[in-house]
Amino acid sequence: MLSKSRKQSGFTLIEILIVVVIVAILAAISVPIYVEYVRSARAADAQATIGAVWNAAQVFQQDLGRSPGSVEELERMGYIKIQDATRLQWTFQLVGDPITSISATSTARMRGGEGKTVTYNTLDGTFFGYGFPVVEGETGGAVGTE
Repeated sequence: MLSKSRKQSGFTLIEILIVVVIVAILAAISVPIYVEYVRSARAADAQATIGAVWNAAQVFQQDLGRSPGSVEELERMGYIKIQDATRLQWTFQLVGDPITSISATSTARMRGGEGKTVTYNTLDGTFFGYGFPVVEGETGGAVGTE
């Protein structure tokens, strides 16, 4: 015969549901933060290369008295060497004469997807686009370099 004084151990359904709800709330908070972190990490390669391209373009301008026509011209004349791994994931364009912005567009080889754009505005020194948080009142993220 079973004894009524036997103690039962374990969790009640309510306790388990409370834990599940807490975990769901934490996931809802942390997943968007993580996704933004991954985007900014992927954009960091483009950001660093854009900075190097801008520096090379300025040296080119000082040496030859004109703006370079393309990133390829900078490479061909030895002002910059873009790593092959970066070149596989991003394409770079100079905009304007004089240069007003430099943009990087992701290729199909970039894990974040094709067609993502990071842009550096040479007039005010800000980056915006993929991987940068959207500043309130603006259409794209903008982060100053100064």
